[in-house]
Amino acid sequence: MHAIEPHFLWRELYIASEDAHSPFYGRVYDEFVFSQRIYNYLIHPQWDAFGSPTLYTKLLYADYEEGYAICEMLGEWNDCLQNDIMFLKREVIEPLQEAGIRRFVLLCEQVLSFHGSDDCYYQEWFEEVAEEGGWIVFLNLLPHVTDEMRQMNIHHFVQLGEDCQLLEWRTMKPQALYRQVRDGFLHTQRELG
Repeated sequence: MHAIEPHFLWRELYIASEDAHSPFYGRVYDEFVFSQRIYNYLIHPQWDAFGSPTLYTKLLYADYEEGYAICEMLGEWNDCLQNDIMFLKREVIEPLQEAGIRRFVLLCEQVLSFHGSDDCYYQEWFEEVAEEGGWIVFLNLLPHVTDEMRQMNIHHFVQLGEDCQLLEWRTMKPQALYRQVRDGFLHTQRELG
C-alpha cells in the first residue's frame, strides 16, 4: 500500500496545505518517512489523516466560487468500529462547508471495504448541502463496497453505484471532472424525480 500515492497531477492548480480554507492548511509532508498505517501496512506520506486509523483522504481540489471539492479516499471505511463518517464529516467536510463548499466528489476506488453502522451522519451531511442546492457523489466504488453501502441505505443520501463510474478521471482537469459529475448527477436526479 505504500506505493499508492494520492493523485498529484493537479498540484499546479491546487495544494490543500497551502489553502487557508482547507482543513489540511499548513500540513508538512515528509516524502521519506512513512509513518502512517492502515493496520500493518504503511501508506504513502502524502495521504492525510483525519481521525480514522483505517481511512485516509487527500483534498485534491477545492473551488470556492463554484462551491465544490474533490477528495480521494484510501483504506477501509469502517463506521461500525471507528465511526469513520463522523470523523470525515467533522474534520474534513464541515470546515469545507464553512468555506462555502456544497458539492462533494469523493473518489473511492481505493476504498477496499465498508462496514456500516447507521446512516445518521450521511443524512445530516445530505440535508445540510441539499438545502443549498448541493450534493454528494461517491465515484468509482468497488462493486462489493457499493453493495455494502446500499445495504446501509447510504444511497438515499449519496449518489453512488453504476451511474457513478468515471474511470478516466485521472486524465481530466478538475473542472472537467466536476462538470461531468455535475451534469451526470443532475441528469440522474431528474430521472429519479
